[in-house]
Amino acid sequence: MSQERTRPGAGTITVAGLAVMNIVAVVSLRGLPAEAEYGLASTFYYLFAALFFLAPVGLVAAELATGWPEEGGMFRWVGEAFGSRWGFLAILMVFIEGCIWFPTILTFAAVTLAYTGSDAEAAQQISSNKLFVLVVVLGVFWLATLIALRGVKSFSQVAKWGGIVGTLVPAALLVGLAAAYLAGGNPSQVELSWGAFVPDLSKFSNIVLAAGIFLFYAGMEMNAVHVRSIKNPIRNYPIAILVAALGAVVVLVLGTLAIAVVVPEGQINLTQSLLTAFNTLLDWAGIGWAGPVLAAMLAVGVLAGVVTWVAGPATGLLSVARAGYLPRWFHRTNRAGMPSRILLVQAAIVTALSVMFVILPSVQAAYQLLSQLTVILYLVAYVLMFAAVIALRYSQPSRPRRYHVPGGMVGVWVIGGCGLLAATLALVVSFVPPAQIEVGSATTYVGLLVGLSVVFVALPFWAYSARRPSWRDETLDFAPFTWQVEAPVGAPLPDSPVAAPGSAPGDRAADHRDR
Repeated sequence: MSQERTRPGAGTITVAGLAVMNIVAVVSLRGLPAEAEYGLASTFYYLFAALFFLAPVGLVAAELATGWPEEGGMFRWVGEAFGSRWGFLAILMVFIEGCIWFPTILTFAAVTLAYTGSDAEAAQQISSNKLFVLVVVLGVFWLATLIALRGVKSFSQVAKWGGIVGTLVPAALLVGLAAAYLAGGNPSQVELSWGAFVPDLSKFSNIVLAAGIFLFYAGMEMNAVHVRSIKNPIRNYPIAILVAALGAVVVLVLGTLAIAVVVPEGQINLTQSLLTAFNTLLDWAGIGWAGPVLAAMLAVGVLAGVVTWVAGPATGLLSVARAGYLPRWFHRTNRAGMPSRILLVQAAIVTALSVMFVILPSVQAAYQLLSQLTVILYLVAYVLMFAAVIALRYSQPSRPRRYHVPGGMVGVWVIGGCGLLAATLALVVSFVPPAQIEVGSATTYVGLLVGLSVVFVALPFWAYSARRPSWRDETLDFAPFTWQVEAPVGAPLPDSPVAAPGSAPGDRAADHRDR
């Protein structure tokens, strides 16, 4: 009921407004150097990922969000299809993925902070220092956690303009300067021809880094909750998704090529090349003095985003925890209503992962390892989400949905199937060490990646099996799953739709709450 009261009325969000929201949600500049390794071939990967992953994510999430708008998000969607065990896995994958994402994005912030000085050579040395990176990552993250603990009013102003000032404005400047650089007759560091557009797919190692491009497009599902607030969603939502997808692709493609044009391929560095490209272009334009200012803008954008996202996944997990899936110790909130203990656990996980920067042979190797682990865990959740939309068309065909993936059963199989296949393919190749980046021992790299993936995927199953009835907060009105509502009166609540007998649905929500 609270969700209904706060949700805008139908037609209050325009197509353009929803498109902009989606662009801001998915576009990030920190990962551009990883794809700049491929030169013009990066465009092929961006278009491939947009067609087979970005568009399916948006369309599938729209159907799931309008069909099952109750609290829980991905936990609700996957749980409706496969049971609460798998829904719990999906929501924890998103939470843990976020914990791993913080060290990678803050590494980028550390590099940009190093470049706020006037001595570029000294900045490059500082940004390559593992201890400096570790101190910045931990210091900024714990500061962001303390700000989040103070509540929404404390961090909302910090993050208000971060996305525009720290992402969209620098992206426009990067692309504009690169275009002027080429128009001025300066040579490109990469081949700009049709032959360079198609990558050499015969070399399996060449597509490993490209798997990370799927995470560039992750997050489109977050704004699917606004489908019910757009006029004529069946027609207008796909238009908004198309516009957002094209906008995101344009920014990412042109931003990546801008780096590849000015930074030689052999000198591309995952954590420094964005700043190197900016400095090169600014010096060429005769405004080299603006380099530190731009670096500060990028750092503000990253830090503002981190402050916002520190609280987001933790708050979502709090509802699931109070529904009985985590011990009451995790239910604790402070005076500001923030999930204090979940936030502290999140900070502890981020701290432990950040120490890996000291263990691995280089900051770049650690950056690549954590980035790939982030991709793997997020893709596990996406695989479950794509499978869920197909399964729910069979198990709950009459469920009201304000928006349907177009094309009936064939359409949901084609669109959901493309997303499922693409996510699975990216998940598999993410375990292969990239040939372009020095990661030390390949055996150590793969061993760490496999070991951490197994641990983090197994953790939700262990936590689920250990749950107790006393963990449920009886004051929380958390809506039951549809297949729990349909369970016979007096029978134990099932954990999955397979275990729920197909009885006629009735007024079972009240009975569930009584239990």
